[in-house]
Amino acid sequence: MNTAKTLTALFAAIALALPVTAAAQAYPAKTVRMIVGFPPGGPTDVLARIVAQKLGEAWGQQVVVDNRAGASGMIGAELTARAAPDGYTLLMVPVTYAVAPSLFSKMAYDTERDLATVAQVAASPFILVVHPTLPVKTVKDLATLGRSRPGQLNYASASTGGMPHLAGELFNTMTGAKLVHIPYKGAAPATTDLLAGQVQLMFNNMLSAMPQVKAGRLRAVAVTSSKRSSAAPELPTIAETVPGYEASGWYGVLAPAAMPRELINRVNGEVNRIMKLPDVTQRLAGDGVEAVGITPEQFGAYLRAEVAKWNKVVKAAGIKAD
Repeated sequence: MNTAKTLTALFAAIALALPVTAAAQAYPAKTVRMIVGFPPGGPTDVLARIVAQKLGEAWGQQVVVDNRAGASGMIGAELTARAAPDGYTLLMVPVTYAVAPSLFSKMAYDTERDLATVAQVAASPFILVVHPTLPVKTVKDLATLGRSRPGQLNYASASTGGMPHLAGELFNTMTGAKLVHIPYKGAAPATTDLLAGQVQLMFNNMLSAMPQVKAGRLRAVAVTSSKRSSAAPELPTIAETVPGYEASGWYGVLAPAAMPRELINRVNGEVNRIMKLPDVTQRLAGDGVEAVGITPEQFGAYLRAEVAKWNKVVKAAGIKAD
């Protein structure tokens, strides 16, 4: 009797698994949609289009980028969370996905429960730059000056709650410096005021900052990643002076939470392969972006750590969403 029950259960499990396996073998059999919660032209959109094009070439099926901008990327995330978990809706997100739960008290989805991690695509450090008149050449100089002149050194960023803002707050938390955040409506006006000496420093993206550094209009101090950037290997990391410091921008692919593991692994393998292609790595390197190739589980652990880290920073700084 027990044997019969065991066989029945076994056959039932096999029957349930067959549709998933068959679907995975045929995947993709139609157009795949990759949602981006930001307008066209930004870094998240650019990366999504690179990955979508290469996926389409590999699969022989079109992968279209669907821009659903608004609410700091939350509109696109909500759409993905509610989509069928069949592999035909994916989502490209930046690091702000991990920050949103700390900034917004009401969200239509749960960051960790409603979306599955598929692949971390790339990471990009920010670069700490100062106006040439500021007597700062090293991270230690800035930490010391920030402590000795509390509230007197201003740093610019493109918005409240963005990663350049949080990079400064993390620096304050870990060094005891008292840098003051000055938010702007975009990176361009923030950089303009830094060049004019209206603010003293900025945690800027490398694409915008490096031309000014090379022209001598700004002084580069360090990068915010945990390891040195191949785009500027001569620059130290902040972590070399402040152990444990990291405030990198990163990008990853997510999917509806119930997407079958076999499909997640398949997309992960393809994305990791794409990010190693010479034409992709060379294109990204010009913008100071480096490819990342890890498993869905590793990306999930990293995402959870990022959510916890930035929650502490946001609470300590008392940051409120606009």
